[in-house]
Amino acid sequence: MNSRTVAALTVLFTLCACTERHASSRVKDDPFLTAPAHLSYNVKVLFTDSSYTKAILYAGEARLFEDRQMTTLGKSVKVDFYSRTGEQRAAQLTSDSAIVDDRTRNMTAIGNVRVHSDSSRSTLTTQRLIWTNATQRIRSDDPVRIVTPTEVIEGVGFESDQFLTSYRIFKVKGVHRP
Repeated sequence: MNSRTVAALTVLFTLCACTERHASSRVKDDPFLTAPAHLSYNVKVLFTDSSYTKAILYAGEARLFEDRQMTTLGKSVKVDFYSRTGEQRAAQLTSDSAIVDDRTRNMTAIGNVRVHSDSSRSTLTTQRLIWTNATQRIRSDDPVRIVTPTEVIEGVGFESDQFLTSYRIFKVKGVHRP
């Protein structure tokens, strides 16, 4: 090898060795990075405590995201809440979809949310509702409408037990008694 070839190869290797390497960047919309760990259809989940059933959840679709510790429910969600004896349904929640925080087991129901209490014959409608597992209560910061056998109440912001037997509306907009 002549000296010019050696010098050219040395310069080439030096330039290659000195180039800065960039870490590979992830595409944030990569379907393999955002795909759920589990996907199920026609889901039915029973929530029990000792010997009685507390609730039964039905959903057309469930997606479990382990990295975010979150489960999304879609294609119509229905939750039947049962009385302390677990023998008869006390209330029913329906919505278009829901998100469950897998750490706390809190659920946010989204879209055409409806809660109907069998005992008080009251019905709540709103667009977004949060069910808190630790307290077994529901709340919403959105506009709500409650229809009871004796009145119709509309307002913004709401909190109640899951059976709609004891509730309060934060900003009442109107009450209609037929």
